[in-house]
Amino acid sequence: MTFNVTAPAHPAIGTFGVCAEVGGQQIRTRRSELSYDHIPRQLLQPAARLHAVASRCPYTQKIGYLPGAGDSVAECLEQLGCTVKILKPADLTPETLHDLDAVVLGVRAFNEHKDLPAKLPGLLAYVEHGGTVIVQYNRPNGLQDQALGPYPLSIQGPAPQWRVTDEKAAVSFFAPDDSALTTPNRIVPADFDGWLQERGAYSEQLDEAHYTALLSMSDPGEAPLKSSLLVAKHGSGYFVYTGLSFFRQLPAGVPGAYRLFRESPLTRKMRRVYNVVAARVGVRTAS
Repeated sequence: MTFNVTAPAHPAIGTFGVCAEVGGQQIRTRRSELSYDHIPRQLLQPAARLHAVASRCPYTQKIGYLPGAGDSVAECLEQLGCTVKILKPADLTPETLHDLDAVVLGVRAFNEHKDLPAKLPGLLAYVEHGGTVIVQYNRPNGLQDQALGPYPLSIQGPAPQWRVTDEKAAVSFFAPDDSALTTPNRIVPADFDGWLQERGAYSEQLDEAHYTALLSMSDPGEAPLKSSLLVAKHGSGYFVYTGLSFFRQLPAGVPGAYRLFRESPLTRKMRRVYNVVAARVGVRTAS
């Protein structure tokens, strides 16, 4: 069955429960099967709930998305009201990308696409001409190339020390007045409440003359890591690299992750008109 839900006129979060009456019995759980070769088959029946976020976002932004591994961020951007064009590495040319407001590379794109390094110059040419590119988390093992951006940026090194696995780790702001954290709404520490599983991973060696580090965080007792969200001006556009785990937070409907993702990287090209949409997240149909 399909239900139409109208978002409120202000940012909000909510939960919808679903109940089916079968043979006089009320069923309020969904069916979730785990089936992998390395573990016994398991059947879970968690509560049948839908988590919703009513969010204020840029109007009709057109985003190009190169999918990564196990990646549902493109779907989340569509739920925010963006028009998403799915890309292949062959599409990463200034001519193909010129009409897009931003291009986002999916999770582990530099691990998954063998032909991506050869197409990186075309992607960076799009940035030079005024585009915005956002590169999400990659793994240091299995990279197709060490070049991840227009300026030196390395995610090689002691992997455990370069992860922030405490989802409640304190977050500090290096540049709290940077437009990436203030426009159209200011990003604050509360936007990191309710994150799941981790803050993010990898990326600590960077060209500080070109990249601006916006955030700092660490696991308890470890040195602060400052490269979770990097922004570099390149030509007339902006290149963004982030190791933050948006790929976990956006499908889970974490409001602060939506605010941070759309209001800092995506809105470097700001639009003056906004709308209100309901973001349906983390939902799988019940059996």
